Amino acid sequence: MSSPSRPDFRRRRLLRYGALPLLGGGLSGMIQSALANGTHPVPPGLHRVQGQVLVNGQPARPGMLIQPRDRIETGPGSEAIYVVGQDAYLQRASSSVEIGAGSQAGEVAASGLRLIAGKLLSVFGRGRQRLETPTATIGIRGTGCYMEAEPERLYICLCYGEADYIPRVAPRLARSLRTTHHEEPVWISARDRENPISPAPMLNHTDAELVLLENLVGRWPPFYGQGGPSY
Repeated sequence: MSSPSRPDFRRRRLLRYGALPLLGGGLSGMIQSALANGTHPVPPGLHRVQGQVLVNGQPARPGMLIQPRDRIETGPGSEAIYVVGQDAYLQRASSSVEIGAGSQAGEVAASGLRLIAGKLLSVFGRGRQRLETPTATIGIRGTGCYMEAEPERLYICLCYGEADYIPRVAPRLARSLRTTHHEEPVWISARDRENPISPAPMLNHTDAELVLLENLVGRWPPFYGQGGPSY
């Protein structure tokens, strides 16, 4: 009997040894479904609506498509997972996101987003996109990242990929980064003009969640190695 392929082995290992217990509130079921689906992308749209989730001020429902310029808002204790093109998002409670905020007038496809407030885990396909926050502009290229937008600072972990960080308070101190596995999370200050970018710990997101999002769009995170579509 032939041995299982490497992607199949990874799926079994994740299902059996720890990805699922890290995820509550029904996410373990989504992980199981995504891993079983393998590298076949799911249809675009909302795939998880927990609690109060609004799209353009209207109650959201599973399967609803997310269009460029749509605003997604989650209430306290709520959560949304959605797919737009090659990109997938896990939006946590009390957060507000505008998709496609980086698009030019007349473009059909989304290009980047605006994190108005709150917490967002995102994985992006190939190509350059722009992420706007109250504190910084982030230029990305084939990236997974987690952000928390607070009034006085932005937290960002470039989980893997390449990005340019441009602090609004001091654009001259922009920084370019390339990571493979959460090596350099940072705070970006809204006030410090001399040292706006400073080291931070890894906060509030997991590899299991990245696997979930990447599998929804038919990929594996690059830190899982070869054997399945990545970037």
